[in-house]
Amino acid sequence: MLRLLITVIFATCASFAMAQDRPNTILVIDGSGSMWGQIDGVNKIVIARDVVGDLLDSFPADQNLGLTVYGHRERGNCADIETVVAPGQGTSARIREAVNGINPRGKTPMTDALLAAAEALRYTEERATVILVSDGIETCNPDPCAAARAMEQAGIDFTAHVIGFDVTDPEALAQMQCLARETGGQFLTAGSADQLASALNAVVEEPVYVPQTVQIAGVLQPGGPEIAGSIRWNILPEAGANYDGAGPRYAIDLVAGRYDVVGIRESDGAEAGTVFDVAARETDQGQRVEVVFPEPAPDPTLVTFRAVIGTENGPEIETPVIWDVVSEDAGVVVDGEMANPMPAQLMPGAHTVTAYWAAEETASPPRQFIVTADPREIVVVFEPPAVKASVGAPSSAIVGSTIEVTWNGPGQEGDFIGIGKAGTSGSGRWRNFTETGAGSPLSLLVPPEPGAYVIGYFDGATNDMLGSVAIDVLPANITISAPAEVSVSETFEVAWTGPDYADDFIGIGLVGAGGSGQWRNFTMTSQGSPLQLRAPAAPGDYLIKYFLGQDNWASFEVAVTVTEPEISLSAPAEVEASTFFEVAWTGPDTPGDFIGIGKVGAGGSGQWRNFAATSDGNPARLQAPPEAGDYLIKYFLDQDNTALFEIPITVGQPQVSLTAPAEADVSQTIEVAWAGPDTPGDFIGIGKVGAGGSGQWLNYVATADGTPARLMTPSEPGEYLIKYFLDQDNTALIEVPITLREPEVSLSAPASAEVSTMIEVAWTGPDTPGDFIGVGKAGAGGSGQWRNYAETSTGNPVRLLVPAEPGDYVIKYFLDQRNTPLYEVPLTVTAAEVSMEVPAIVTGGTVVDIPWTGPNHAGDFIGIGLAGAGGSGQWRSYAPTVDGSPARLRIPTVGGDYAVQYFLDQDNTSALEIPVKVVTPAATLDAPATAAPGETIEVAWTGPNYDGDYIGLGKAGAGGSGQWRTYAETSGGPVLSLTLPEEPGEYLIQYFVNSDQTSIAKHALVIQ
Repeated sequence: MLRLLITVIFATCASFAMAQDRPNTILVIDGSGSMWGQIDGVNKIVIARDVVGDLLDSFPADQNLGLTVYGHRERGNCADIETVVAPGQGTSARIREAVNGINPRGKTPMTDALLAAAEALRYTEERATVILVSDGIETCNPDPCAAARAMEQAGIDFTAHVIGFDVTDPEALAQMQCLARETGGQFLTAGSADQLASALNAVVEEPVYVPQTVQIAGVLQPGGPEIAGSIRWNILPEAGANYDGAGPRYAIDLVAGRYDVVGIRESDGAEAGTVFDVAARETDQGQRVEVVFPEPAPDPTLVTFRAVIGTENGPEIETPVIWDVVSEDAGVVVDGEMANPMPAQLMPGAHTVTAYWAAEETASPPRQFIVTADPREIVVVFEPPAVKASVGAPSSAIVGSTIEVTWNGPGQEGDFIGIGKAGTSGSGRWRNFTETGAGSPLSLLVPPEPGAYVIGYFDGATNDMLGSVAIDVLPANITISAPAEVSVSETFEVAWTGPDYADDFIGIGLVGAGGSGQWRNFTMTSQGSPLQLRAPAAPGDYLIKYFLGQDNWASFEVAVTVTEPEISLSAPAEVEASTFFEVAWTGPDTPGDFIGIGKVGAGGSGQWRNFAATSDGNPARLQAPPEAGDYLIKYFLDQDNTALFEIPITVGQPQVSLTAPAEADVSQTIEVAWAGPDTPGDFIGIGKVGAGGSGQWLNYVATADGTPARLMTPSEPGEYLIKYFLDQDNTALIEVPITLREPEVSLSAPASAEVSTMIEVAWTGPDTPGDFIGVGKAGAGGSGQWRNYAETSTGNPVRLLVPAEPGDYVIKYFLDQRNTPLYEVPLTVTAAEVSMEVPAIVTGGTVVDIPWTGPNHAGDFIGIGLAGAGGSGQWRSYAPTVDGSPARLRIPTVGGDYAVQYFLDQDNTSALEIPVKVVTPAATLDAPATAAPGETIEVAWTGPNYDGDYIGLGKAGAGGSGQWRTYAETSGGPVLSLTLPEEPGEYLIQYFVNSDQTSIAKHALVIQ
């Protein structure tokens, strides 16, 4: 794009130290093709020659001047830039000749020409000013504005003044304005040769420089954040008076020149400085100078020293502690400081501390530690000092008594006062003890054994004895008076005297016995004197002793002899098995004594296979065991079940017989004649050959029902045994065999039927009470075999309800006994023909007519529920088919995906399902946001206004009827009145659809 008319660049350069010398000047002429354009009929190149000629005529002869041309040699080459005349004095004639010889032809590398002129003037080292005259937009550099910004940042004092000559393109004007703004220059426009000359004369005039605002800031590193603390500043120019200021940041207006600045940081007196130059500029462009200070010395850190006893969590020492702290860098920093705890400000680094506990005259070992920027605590642990205690107690006490003990000691948690035998060690030192937490004085239990004892104060943590006192433990005054001789298991009186402490008792045990064998029987002394004591069950020499409850300590004893009692038994020499017979007896008849019968040689509980308590009277009534054999009848003491006397008896086999048919049908009642002992509980049972346990009597009848017995045969054909069972241990005494036959059974029914219809089934079979015809899924087991059933007692044929689900089924004849199936025929259940006409979309709360066809069994119904719901959720509302077609169905209020289904009454089985979309009816409420308690407010509403709909008010978050503490029906009009509750709080006004009390609009209300 050859749009640039003329570019004239005057670049002036003067060294900073020679600001008053005339600068060098470079004239840059645009030789691009756009120079052939015209203004008022005159070619722009001609205007350029005239303007430059006039400028050369007035240009000072002693000022250096040069010429640069671009776009004058090649077409389309952005690198076509040439310095034709180097800056020098007396170059006007050569420049005029070169300008007049320019033949425009190339592109317009305006930005690169500007950069070439700046580099020729060494703009990064010296002050440089460029004057640019242009008629159009840059055609080579994509971003002249960015290039100008870069030159401004790189230059010492670089300025570009821009003159727009005959420029109307908004983009070109924006570029030129940016070039001037980024470099601190002026932007002027000219529309003719005269205006161009005036503009050139304006920008080449000697510039007027203004002071620059210099911001001086202290930092710790270049580009780092500024120091926040106060700094005193001193600025020294190369000539003239100094400037003083204070910061942290300090702003001052300075003229062009070189300056020294020195800052003193007030926090630590650190000093830093730098040298900076202020450029000569025609506008105040501001300048920032950073002064880099050394890192400040770190602040001291608070370290707290604490001396404690025992562990780091132990108690703090309250008496004087003297501290010495030595720094690895600075030596002694704390010398003999007396305090606890002791705070100190220490510099970061390695240190060593030593503490001296003056009261105990002991020093801690040196401890090394590190100080960082974070405060910390150093704990020095001293070993606990030896602790002492004193104890006060009586000089003597009676065994087992409770005495008062006073004490003076540390009273730490777990400390205790203990009493133990003199000269013992370990835990023997505290036979009994009480914790000091009980106070002083405290109660202490005296041991049960007389002797010399020591009462001590014990440290609960170490069990060390801190103090002690001696005490003599004396025997108690105890007596016992009892008979010299008693009979085994006899209860007799014992008179006694003694301390009668809690849990003291009188016991009797064999001479020489130890431990709990010393009191085979016992009675607590709390029962008084005399007390009742029972003699042991075995005769022999015994001791009666007074035992202290503490440690069951025997404190006194007397001898007693236990003798054998007189016992006799009288019974028949022989009895039949399981019969009852009488046994006459004599004996002690102590509570719990009994007469028992058991096998000869049996031990333990086998000695009394059956028994009768002596308390039931004399003679005793005893039942013989069920097995024949040799037995012993024995008299047993209740105490330890001790056998005192025995006589032999023979148990004989009873006479038993059974008479029954050799064959019978299954599940039939047969007669069984029998003879036998007929003891209570005996029974006649039938079971499979080889069965054991309760399998021996699949069915049974009690002999108490008489003979012959009526016995039901099992339901399964096969070989069986009929047995006579004694009630005692279910012992079988005799058996006879019987064969059970398969009965003749048949069924006649339709091969197929529609779901939920009634069919007739003809049958033949045993027709025993409870037999039934059932229908169930093919392959089903258990109760699944009779999904529906009819008892055979209802007649032949039976009426059977077909299941509600299509599929393959089996009709079976079942015996009542164990529901045993005897015969079956297949049945195919077909689906019912059902249709419904359901709209695709309905509005919630409305009543919709649903035309339908179907079986219309009694109880069938049309229901609507949420899609995918189960159970009763499938019919949120419903209409019985008995009401006819169409069914009138109430639609749920809340919108969503629903399903309308035809339900068979049997098991509520769905026979047809059609989806339907329910849309929630729209409603709005308008009411105040706040109101006073008891106030009557108006509520405006819009909504479906179904029959019974209402506007209700209830507490926010309430459920159920709590949502409508007060209400008004919508039938009352579009604006309703509600009287508010007296209770303040947050409430909700809601529009409720009456059919299912569903809320379809809400409005918050605060009662206050």
